[in-house]
Amino acid sequence: MSALPYALFFVAGVLLVALTIYVLTGGADYGGGVWNLLASGPRAAEQRDLIERAIGPIWEADHVWLILVVVIMFDAFPPAFAQIMTAMHIPVTLMLVGIVLRGSAFSFHSYGGGRDSAQRRWGRLFAIASLVTPVLLGVIIGAIASARIPRNPARLSDFVAPWATPFCFAVGLFALVMFAYLAAVYAPLETDDNELRDDFRRRALGAAVAVGLMAAVVLLLSIHGAPLIWAGLTERVWTWPLIWMITILALAAIGALWTRRFALARLCAAGQVALILWGWALAQFPYLLPPDLTIYNSSAPPVTIHILAGALAAGALILLPSYRYLMVVFKTNPERRRLRGRRRGTLTGG
Repeated sequence: MSALPYALFFVAGVLLVALTIYVLTGGADYGGGVWNLLASGPRAAEQRDLIERAIGPIWEADHVWLILVVVIMFDAFPPAFAQIMTAMHIPVTLMLVGIVLRGSAFSFHSYGGGRDSAQRRWGRLFAIASLVTPVLLGVIIGAIASARIPRNPARLSDFVAPWATPFCFAVGLFALVMFAYLAAVYAPLETDDNELRDDFRRRALGAAVAVGLMAAVVLLLSIHGAPLIWAGLTERVWTWPLIWMITILALAAIGALWTRRFALARLCAAGQVALILWGWALAQFPYLLPPDLTIYNSSAPPVTIHILAGALAAGALILLPSYRYLMVVFKTNPERRRLRGRRRGTLTGG
């Protein structure tokens, strides 16, 4: 095998890893916004405060993984990037607007001060944007998987028909449910309050059931909505081992939540969601944009792939330790967490 396929596989692998990390980190941030919107009961204010304290120090850093995905697509697979961004510009633009609105609302609420009514409006905008943006991300992924994106869109219907399908919206709702599930599983590790832990534990158990139901819905709709994915998930040799691994991790996460072993629940839930994402990627491999663009025929010139592979390897030596240090500082240092708790009030909604 020549040097190019190795470099190409490495770049494609980094693309998948970056998308996975974004789902496991940034996705949980979106899920936090969902629970902010759905906060209820006598501890609703405390639930929103917990969400703000958990998201606050890291939400901007989590977007670096999405930026990395976009940069790799642009540099390494320009034909696929151009086709997606052209034909899917409506949901892509709406998703970017949602990301900006969500971040702006969170910043203005957390640091802008102002009257309580203004704070409630910013909190509500943050929650709504957190609800809509994951759906749009899932819709885009569903459209890519369905192999319906036209190569040369010309009519208005070409910009709508690829993603306005039951399968695509089912994938969007699946993404939303998974993000809410991750947020609810992560949240108990952000507090020592047993009542708050139980609030999110119950939400996590409900979300775990919803993830299973939506996975079944998406799989059934893929029979006609995304035949390539259906074939990949039912005919390839790795299918059943992957499904069993996802099932085992899902049951282990539920068991850990039930017995209040929250660290184990987080590990199992993250592994479950990661394998779901990898299952989609492997099901359509080697297609980057079905039905005709693979990682081979849509790749940039060899010199670009080699330079990009070297840059990604070198950048990982800086990015990964830096990101790890950020998480250690803000997620495992009790004194930092106490200081953050005194810094701000709560995210108020409703």
